[in-house]
Amino acid sequence: MAQRVTEEIYHFLNNFDLMTNGCSPHGENFNRFSNHQHPKNNFPTSPFGGMRGKKTFMKLRNIYLAAVIALGITACSDNDNDTPVTPEVPVVEKFAKGADVSWLTQMEKQGMKFYNVNGRQTEGMQLMQELGMNAIRLRVWVNPADGWCNAGDMLVKAIRANELGLRLMIDFHYSDSWADPAKQDKPAAWASLTFDELKTAVATHTTQVLTLLKTHNITPEWVQVGNETGNGMLWSDGKASENMAQYAALNNAGYDAVKAVFPSAKVIVHLQNGHNNNLFRWLFDGLKNNGGKWDVIGMSLYPNLLADTPWKTTNDNCVTNIEDMISRYNSEVMICEVGYDVSDPLTAKAFLSDLIGRTKAIANDKCLGVFYWEPQAYNSWNGYNMGAFDTNGQPTAAMDAFK
Repeated sequence: MAQRVTEEIYHFLNNFDLMTNGCSPHGENFNRFSNHQHPKNNFPTSPFGGMRGKKTFMKLRNIYLAAVIALGITACSDNDNDTPVTPEVPVVEKFAKGADVSWLTQMEKQGMKFYNVNGRQTEGMQLMQELGMNAIRLRVWVNPADGWCNAGDMLVKAIRANELGLRLMIDFHYSDSWADPAKQDKPAAWASLTFDELKTAVATHTTQVLTLLKTHNITPEWVQVGNETGNGMLWSDGKASENMAQYAALNNAGYDAVKAVFPSAKVIVHLQNGHNNNLFRWLFDGLKNNGGKWDVIGMSLYPNLLADTPWKTTNDNCVTNIEDMISRYNSEVMICEVGYDVSDPLTAKAFLSDLIGRTKAIANDKCLGVFYWEPQAYNSWNGYNMGAFDTNGQPTAAMDAFK
């Protein structure tokens, strides 16, 4: 009887890929899913195909695997004196070691491939996991011209991360394109809104995007309200140097919307130049004095952009800043972005190893983690030269810091 059931289970597993229309998360078939899920496409709704069908059969497969294990245990337990084996409980690392891979679907669409150190082609997020990462960060733009990084494209990547068991950070730019220290442009559709309408737009956009995740049973652990907002966001209404109170109000509109959808998510206010304590004190003092809300202080750190400062000094300054933020505001801290010159992977590894080791050791686990920004970018993708993959699409030594 046990042999017959085992044979039936084996037959089921062998036909699993066929029943899920080739959407297996392993091997070459996964490329079909990633390539076809363009941000403007409709999501599959078939009960047997696409992501929903895949989830159903993943659950069934797990049940059948459990049955196989149970049969094996029964078959091997003829001796009444057998000692039960207690399975090991997997250890989940609290410290986040992650990557922003928001370019991933766009790179795949253009034929870019990724390989592990042995030269085996591997799906990008799975490769990050194999390299020691446990979290993914994804940006969201409001209405980008080409569709990449809109809510639909973000969802495609979030589903993939979720199915791998990776933790998730969502990064709202509140713009149609890049929001950073040089520019914090309003989305075109928001350009003529009054300030009150602008607050409503922030809340509505945040709610809609996060509800999209929730309907797919995906819960982000962290949500950024704005990206590198060292001088506020949604200029000029929310420019902090001109009207800190209005920036705080816009920030709070996003914060409250996050908490309404995901009460347990930690909201991050993210600034550039994590080594610059004066900047952080100015901005967060201003937010605090105007009723601004946040759970985590986020930082970017790109030491090779500081030509006259050794990376060790930059790390020293960053750690000092982190400790001051913890003490001054009783706040947790996250390194949301790091990067280093791709042409110098050994120095990049030294920088990252030092930063990860020191931030992980901060008392009471107040520093939550470190995220590399677009490490999978190679061959100067989009003009970016601070990735951590070589010209063959393989990880450099820099990625060893995350193991």
